[in-house]
Amino acid sequence: MLKAGLVGAGHLGKIHLKLLQQSEKYDLVGFYDADKENGKKLESEFGYKYFESFEDLLNEIEMLDIVTPTLYHYDYAIKAIEKRIHFFIEKPITQTLKQAEEILYKCREFGIKAQVGHVERYNPAFIGSKDFIKDPMFIEIHRLAEFNPRGTDVSVVLDLMIHDLDILLSLVKSKVKAIHASGVSVVSKSPDICNARIEFENGCVANLTTSRISMKAMRKSRFFQKDAYISVDFLEKKSEVIRMKPAPETPSDFDMIIENAEGEKNQIIFEYPNIQPNNAILDELESFADAITENKNVEVSLEDGTEALKVALEIVRLIS
Repeated sequence: MLKAGLVGAGHLGKIHLKLLQQSEKYDLVGFYDADKENGKKLESEFGYKYFESFEDLLNEIEMLDIVTPTLYHYDYAIKAIEKRIHFFIEKPITQTLKQAEEILYKCREFGIKAQVGHVERYNPAFIGSKDFIKDPMFIEIHRLAEFNPRGTDVSVVLDLMIHDLDILLSLVKSKVKAIHASGVSVVSKSPDICNARIEFENGCVANLTTSRISMKAMRKSRFFQKDAYISVDFLEKKSEVIRMKPAPETPSDFDMIIENAEGEKNQIIFEYPNIQPNNAILDELESFADAITENKNVEVSLEDGTEALKVALEIVRLIS
């Protein structure tokens, strides 16, 4: 078991603490939070050991889980690197591209393993569908959330859209060619709704709409590619694959056949990938443990997190 520590015991940090304690791959040594009153309260209620000094925590662990506000990611990551401690860092990786690149460089230099918390990679609907997604040429993404004051200190792009940017960049094996975006601040000082159009060098186009002032939540992505359409519902954890193949010479009464203007007949096939329920946060933490103990690549690398941040910051610039 890896000796683990956590910094940042806010809403998400409390979830991470619970899962680290439950995991058979980690030995939760304790946690640090800048709010001493909050730290002592958690220690009293749940029995997690609270360290009043972050440096003292670092001296006793092998893996650090960074779940602070993004503003502090860089500082804690650098301190972990200086102690040669592997770390899991929540998304977005840092506030600035320069900070992300420095962390990436230093981890390479000292052989530190680090993973970015883009948790949608572990969504069971995505896991069950991703093998069907091959060379998509048009992608439509909607991520709509009801208003929540938590997270409004940053643009909706860095708060929510960055989830989809990571998924998008993991699937489209081509460089970004152009980005167009518009956004509006409605209830916050930073944009609450944003639409971005991303064009890739291979011709793929992605249209993303993200809002945190919606009346109804939605997290759905649609992928269009030659002879197939894949719908992934990240919220309901469902997916659907609609494929076309040449129609059989003697179709049955139940086969769905369409004929195009050229007279070609194709059969439409509906498939529903097998979705295995999981705890995505636990899975991402435990896969990171495996990467450390088995010395293998992490699922969501610092390079991945940096690329997602790079695109997100360009969108933020365009809508500011």
